[in-house]
Parts: sequence; C-alpha cells; structure tokens
Amino acid sequence: MTKRQENALKTRQKLLDAAVKLIEENGLNDLNIENITNAAGCAKGTFYVYFKHKEDVVYEICRPFFGKIEKQMQQMTDKSIIERLAFYFEHFMAEVERYGVNICREWIRGVIDPNKAPENMDNTKWQFDIDMLYGILKRAVTENELKADTPIDVLANVIIAELYGMMTCWCMSDGVFEPKEWTSKFFEMQLTPMLQKYLIKE
Repeated sequence: MTKRQENALKTRQKLLDAAVKLIEENGLNDLNIENITNAAGCAKGTFYVYFKHKEDVVYEICRPFFGKIEKQMQQMTDKSIIERLAFYFEHFMAEVERYGVNICREWIRGVIDPNKAPENMDNTKWQFDIDMLYGILKRAVTENELKADTPIDVLANVIIAELYGMMTCWCMSDGVFEPKEWTSKFFEMQLTPMLQKYLIKE
C-alpha cells in the first residue's frame, strides 16, 4: 500500500470516527456534513471523496462488524454449537452497545420498512442475520452436533427476533434496558434448554 493510500484510509476513518461521536452525542437528525468534517479536521469537500450522504456513515458503521463476527465463528472449529452461539450473542450485543443507542435508533429507523429504506441504507440486514444463523445451525446438523430433526429455521428466526427485540427495547427505554445482560439471560434460560433436546450426545 502506498503512502497516499494509507493517508486516504486514515482520513476516511477520521470521518467515520467523527460521525460516530457526533451521532452518539446528538443523533443523526442534528448531524450535518460540515459538523463531521469540522470534528475530523478536514475540508468539507473531503467528505464527498468517501461518502455521498451523511446517512452512508450509519451503513458503514453497522454492517461490517456483523460480517466480522460471522468469520470469527466459522474459525471456531474446536467449539461446540452452544459455545459458538454464546459467542455470537455476546459479540452481537457488545458491538451494538459499543456504538451507542443513538446509532442503533438511526439504523432501526432506516431499515424498519425495507420497501421504503433509502438506497444507501442496509435494508437486507434482517435476512442476512437469518441466513447466517441458519447456516451455522445447518452445519451443526451436518456435522452431527444437532439431530436431523432440529427445527433450524424456527431457531434462527427466534434468535433474531429476540436480539432485534432487545435492540428495540434498548432504544425505547432510552438506554435503561441492558441488552447484554438480557442477552445472557435469554441464552441461559431459553435458548440453551431449547437446544439441549436436539444435541447429539457423544
């Protein structure tokens, strides 16, 4: 990578970091490109080198870390399906909380109606998560961790419904509801017992 390319990546990241901080403090409605570039120490025109709209930063922030979690899970070949799902739950909510309730609100607002989502918003995230979990559970069946009659489609939908519900409760409670705490409770009290009857005992 050339020095110019390195500097471009650093500038892009400075813009993202500045936008994250501003959204966390004030929400997306009060955000504008001038505020982002001022906070990043860049000229206003620099923003348009990397992004078309201010909403693009929300998409940029939200999608990549979920893909990273999926890749990490694929590498956990020495872990059981219970351990892999526990990792998913913990890291899913840790990442959601890390970026703050205001960013969570803006992302939900942008994708709640996929037919009306702006072109730059991630309106396929729900299906992305369902497909990812379905694939994880399907591999567990193929690899004889889970029984052949495991209702993997139902489980994938239940998990995502629960996680998205916790995100919504977090936003509605103005940050009082603790997603990570309740994610742990859901995993221990509901999902683990549900999976136990489908586990193939060694």
